[in-house]
Amino acid sequence: MNSFLEEGGLLTSIATPASALQGLVIESIECFVLPLPTLRDFVISGGVVTRRGGTHPRVLVRIGAGGAVGWGEATPAPTWTYETVESIVATIERYLGPPLLNRPVWDIAGAHRVFDRAINPGYTTGTPLAKAALDLALHDLVGRLLGLSIGELWGQRQIDRVPLAWIVSGDPPTAADEVAEGLDAGYGAFKIKVGTAPLEEDVRRVEAVRAAAPTAPLWVDANQGYTVNQALQLSRRLQPYDIDLLEQPLRANDPLGLRRLRERSEIPIAVDESLVHPSDLAAFVHLQALDIAVAKVQRTSGLHLSRRLCALAQDCGIGLAGSGLTDSDLGLAASLHLFAAFGMDRPADLNGRQFVRSTYVAGPGVEVRDGVAMVPTGPGLGVEVDEEAVRGQAVYPFDGLLRRRITAGAGHP
Repeated sequence: MNSFLEEGGLLTSIATPASALQGLVIESIECFVLPLPTLRDFVISGGVVTRRGGTHPRVLVRIGAGGAVGWGEATPAPTWTYETVESIVATIERYLGPPLLNRPVWDIAGAHRVFDRAINPGYTTGTPLAKAALDLALHDLVGRLLGLSIGELWGQRQIDRVPLAWIVSGDPPTAADEVAEGLDAGYGAFKIKVGTAPLEEDVRRVEAVRAAAPTAPLWVDANQGYTVNQALQLSRRLQPYDIDLLEQPLRANDPLGLRRLRERSEIPIAVDESLVHPSDLAAFVHLQALDIAVAKVQRTSGLHLSRRLCALAQDCGIGLAGSGLTDSDLGLAASLHLFAAFGMDRPADLNGRQFVRSTYVAGPGVEVRDGVAMVPTGPGLGVEVDEEAVRGQAVYPFDGLLRRRITAGAGHP
């Protein structure tokens, strides 16, 4: 607690000698792989994400310090990017985790510098999902130690709820049924996955969604599924359907193609997979290759760099759209804190609740009601994790990697 003295008409703070974070260092880091139950089919241009009645893995990270614990999440997504369960666990346990031990818990920016020394970033940030899990756990830990939510920790929260978009990824004949399910759940906006079939079929899918939801905001996402010429054709064909934005129609490493498309498209062009680091956004802005930047916490190595990216977008006058990686409740909460900090009230693609169950959460978890998510107000990320459930559900299905807890003072290979 601080007290204050008045000196010459000024109030001067006298901090107590021992703050909640003083002298606290990272003591332990642990990974858990949880197969979360899946609720619906989900398909993108890269392949199947989930199948109803199956499971989808999550890597949860537990960081301990001073008797407190912080949790983070990574979503292995080999149909969307290159990181897998095995690579995320190995990256954390053998490369990123050990050099974090005995470092100050508060130094999150320093942790990212450690990441870049442990594994060279290369062309852009490497292994962002693994880094995001550690970044989220550190934010959660610091918030819990101070008794502050992420928004309070940052001093930045403009809104307290975020509207969500319902995903439509099925064939055109089932699109209306998917929309009806979303409407029944209270959702008023829809994101349509394209690039999964011939262009004519993608157009029919969008047409079916618009017919089923005549006034709803619609967002079309190709996940890099088109060439420039195909994307131009699609943009022209979709003009009658009042589409809010066309997301990542081209390969992530094709900024010149995106600039050509943006110059000719009547639909605003949003960029997702291309923006792994804030410097990527700077390059795309310089090349005039986007209208809207998609904020995605895991893609950008966690909250620290995502916050920088969002600030840069706003400073450059670039629109922001919020998205996730089919996150369970930990990742969902992190995204909500980020979007709330920047006042992002456009319907966000935070679709984890549509496709997976967060079986590790103690209590109700993040509140989602009638297609709107409430920004958590509890300490840290604001999600209470049932550690006993995590340990009971964890699986280690891959050869050559052993479950290990890395602890300060222990030897490391």
